[in-house]
Amino acid sequence: MDVFSADWLGICRRVAAAQRAIFERAVGSEERTVYEGVGEGGDRTLVIDRECEDLVFAELEALAAQGASFVAISEERGEVCFGDGGPVRVVIDPIDGSLNARRTIPSHSLSIAVASGPSMADVEFGFVHDFGAGEEFSARRGAGARLGGAPLRVAAPAERLEIVGLESADPEWALPSLQRLAGKAYRLRVVGSLAITISYVAAGRFDAALCLRPCRSVDVAAAQLIAREAGGAVAFGEIALAEAALDLDARYPIAAASSEAGLATVLAAQRA
Repeated sequence: MDVFSADWLGICRRVAAAQRAIFERAVGSEERTVYEGVGEGGDRTLVIDRECEDLVFAELEALAAQGASFVAISEERGEVCFGDGGPVRVVIDPIDGSLNARRTIPSHSLSIAVASGPSMADVEFGFVHDFGAGEEFSARRGAGARLGGAPLRVAAPAERLEIVGLESADPEWALPSLQRLAGKAYRLRVVGSLAITISYVAAGRFDAALCLRPCRSVDVAAAQLIAREAGGAVAFGEIALAEAALDLDARYPIAAASSEAGLATVLAAQRA
């Protein structure tokens, strides 16, 4: 079976619907703050992380049973080979914004990307579901990006960035970058999910986004395609798109903007 002939949008929607039931069952912070070890990504694993990941892998196992071969890359399980593996990668973050989910802050997301090779440049399909707003962002390489059923386009370039999304906003990391943005950005917003933040650039809600510390492929593989297909510019620091690896050990800075000029502005702040 050709992996790319699968109904990935349908798969992602089924997973998002099933995850929603988990969040509706565990409604309080105490219920959501139950840990069970450390995931392959290095973070402590919440029970709800594992439960949400199990839903994704149930869909992947059904796909493999039809003869599909691919390597799944997930925050909790690491790399899992289906069939003979091959070059295809399915990159999964079952809960991007786990701290938000744990503290019952609505802005957290499901992120799934499907790639024909090992780098960000090879991502063919991306999906981000924002559980707070109940919105889905998706993109297919060369076919544009969508919010639900509507096409997405980035905001028109402006001389000054009106809203910049900020992630990994630890004060120690943030202060130098904020000083670099003084006079160049009107307002900052911290969503708490990098996948949502970059998708907001695609939707024209943010003019730019930057992460102040290195991120992992699972956080951004889907959203970076959505932003690029919506007409945005994305950079992984000094790493070329084709060199930004999808494997779980890779770490790199990321920034996105509605224009190359806006990207240059946030990249200068990121390097502070």
